[in-house]
Amino acid sequence: MTTAGGPLGGDRGLLPDLAGRRELIGGWAAITLIHYFVVEATAMAVWQGNPGYDRRAHVISDLGAAHCGPFNGYEVCSPLNWLMNASFVLQGVAMVLGAVLLSSAVLSVAAEPGARVIRPRMASPAAAFPWIAAGAVRVLILVAGIGQAMVGLIPEDTDLALHLTGAGLYFIAGPLSLVILGLVWRGHTQMSWIVLLFGVVSLGATIYVLAVQLRVEEPGAIERTMAYPIILGLSLVGLVVAHRVTRERKAVRAVLRSSIPGTPPPHRTAG
Repeated sequence: MTTAGGPLGGDRGLLPDLAGRRELIGGWAAITLIHYFVVEATAMAVWQGNPGYDRRAHVISDLGAAHCGPFNGYEVCSPLNWLMNASFVLQGVAMVLGAVLLSSAVLSVAAEPGARVIRPRMASPAAAFPWIAAGAVRVLILVAGIGQAMVGLIPEDTDLALHLTGAGLYFIAGPLSLVILGLVWRGHTQMSWIVLLFGVVSLGATIYVLAVQLRVEEPGAIERTMAYPIILGLSLVGLVVAHRVTRERKAVRAVLRSSIPGTPPPHRTAG
């Protein structure tokens, strides 16, 4: 990361390193969350419980129930429970990796080339708000990832209290991270509004469920309104970062090649 004239007069801003390998890995880690939808559909297809699996009536965790038998008022039986729980754990690991590897500097500017960031010690808290907010986003994603991993490691029919604790961490921290990041990314990418929308929808559904003390007529439908936007939102965040970092890495390699004597210029295609 290098210093440069900042956007606030005499303040000095930092130019974040957008070509780093850790940023690329962190972005791709977030993208991998999208695998969940394939796993969920596969587990639903072989469901053997009674009644048949219904996205509106059955909660997602039923697909990861460790045993076949009565639970929560009906018969649960998911032959691919191991696959579903593995997906939960992998999602958690991916979120932890994203939180650790994506720096506050890169997140605060949506990996926008040429954008400068201000550290707290360099200016007033107001000027450094994007950096501070990005740091909070990383903590929230980390907490959500730990919660999601708990959901997979502790199926609902083994220890419901711990299972719900993990789910609570995920459903509260996940949408909060998207709302904050959507606000921080305004002016850096048009995707900010989609990220913000995902966060607002999920957070709104979570608040509603908490307000009615988990008593809802269609628990599967409302839970998916909470969960799907988190997965889609974080995957979109990873896509934006990974795309911009990949483009920056290609530009850096092109510059390095052109600086070596005798190296032909990079080939350019028409259009």
